[in-house]
Amino acid sequence: MSQRNTDVSHQATCTVLQVLERISGKWSIGVLLPAMDGPVRFTELERSIAGISRRMLTLTLRNLERDGLLTRTVYPTVPPKVEYTATEMARELYDALQSLTSWAERNLDAIATARETYDAATA
Repeated sequence: MSQRNTDVSHQATCTVLQVLERISGKWSIGVLLPAMDGPVRFTELERSIAGISRRMLTLTLRNLERDGLLTRTVYPTVPPKVEYTATEMARELYDALQSLTSWAERNLDAIATARETYDAATA
């Protein structure tokens, strides 16, 4: 494999890891979920996500918008009205997260048993 192919492969791997880190962050899914049902305002998000600071919500929204998972619409009113909507890419992510959640629910007992077996064997 040439150096160029290795560099491209490394860049793709880093990008995938960055995306996975972004969507698995503490606040990302909590911010995306309300936007799945349609436009949501900043204050609605702030009220619906327990424990998130205004600054962290702002940063999370900017990052999700930057990654193409949310669209931000500013209405020319006083005060400005801003709404966030999930993109098609975010909806696809939501479907994948539902599959992952279903897998976890189906395998909870098997995972718990595997942990017990492992812990007993290594004790």
